[in-house]
Amino acid sequence: MKKIFIPILSLTLLFAGCSEDYLDPTKPSQELVIGTRDGIIGAANGLQQLWSVDRISPVYTTITGNGFTTKELRLLNAGNVDEGELSVGGQVLSTKNGVVNNLWSQCLIINSESQKVLDNINILTVENEKASVFAHSSIFKALALSTLVQYFESVPLKTAKNASFNTRAEVLNTAIETLKATESSLDKATGFTGLANSLNYKNTVYALLARNYLIAGDHDNALKYANLVDLNVKSVFGYDQIGVNPIAFVSITTNNVFQPIDLTLGLPTALTPDSSDGRLNFYIKPGSNPTTATGFFDTNTKSIPVYLPGEIMLIKAEAYARKDNVPQAIIELNKVLTKTAAADVYGIGANLPPYAGIATKEAVLEQIYRNRCIEMYMSGLKLEDSRRFNRPGAGVTGAERNRNWYPYPDSERNNNTNTPADPSV
Repeated sequence: MKKIFIPILSLTLLFAGCSEDYLDPTKPSQELVIGTRDGIIGAANGLQQLWSVDRISPVYTTITGNGFTTKELRLLNAGNVDEGELSVGGQVLSTKNGVVNNLWSQCLIINSESQKVLDNINILTVENEKASVFAHSSIFKALALSTLVQYFESVPLKTAKNASFNTRAEVLNTAIETLKATESSLDKATGFTGLANSLNYKNTVYALLARNYLIAGDHDNALKYANLVDLNVKSVFGYDQIGVNPIAFVSITTNNVFQPIDLTLGLPTALTPDSSDGRLNFYIKPGSNPTTATGFFDTNTKSIPVYLPGEIMLIKAEAYARKDNVPQAIIELNKVLTKTAAADVYGIGANLPPYAGIATKEAVLEQIYRNRCIEMYMSGLKLEDSRRFNRPGAGVTGAERNRNWYPYPDSERNNNTNTPADPSV
């Protein structure tokens, strides 16, 4: 990823419950910066850096939070207190937790800053530039909103003093509408010199629409957009020696914060990966004991995919199963089970036999969940999956997650009287 800059003037102090702007009087006003071509392109680049770089980024906080909450990860060093709280979960996860606070605040910042770019998009007059920045900023706005609703029961859509909270359905719908607004210009959104260039806009929009429609329970549209994704095209968060992969840099290469739990990937006995599953050697360093992560996280400059081809296949499988078309669901599931590393653009292949279990909706959905957990290991999506597939929740016998939802950070509650009560677990 090329070195990018962030001419976003309020990002470090902007929280949903606050309407104040904290500006450095020695710098140009935000209106002046975002009112120029270079300023708006720089702001768009800044969104990608906010999303994907550093320990406070959603890339770090979602993979870390999700990984501990759904038992994918093991803690290495108890001195990492915030990650330690997440590993225990329940009431131990405090409203002061730094990982949760960063997940909340950074997503709200990215939502707000994305909207500022979108509101000023007409400053760009070159067709390709306008379409590309529009798609780029829309993607990060949608990512921010759809991520928040995977971890919190409700979310404020607007940045204002004592902002009202919106339902999950309202927030998901806004994320979907944001992505759909780009459709008419996607053919022109091919990127250009000066804009961060690791995303494929058309395929990312389609993949995120498929993902969000699936979460929203709209299986027809989930299928529609999944079928539009070109599975041979990569779309990634790119890294270099300056902007490094935060999972690799903070944890995996230092062996300081966390590593994979073990070869079960945190799944219960009935769903653990087959020992011959090729995906184990993709995500876990072969022969490592204790287990060490590889895949997308073993060097500081490795890219992290925005979505995986296997996710798109499994979206189709799940959508068909939930529409009671079990035979077609099995066809899509088998595409993942039999996929070889050579046939996958990222080299992820199970190389297993086709599904041979009973052809019932319940049985097939269980195998779809199992394969989502393996194929998309350490993707940050398992908590949402665990609830959607009705896996045993926090506080019940055989719990597969230690929280169902996260508590609202003190940074929000102390500044917003509309903050809802925290979930019990």
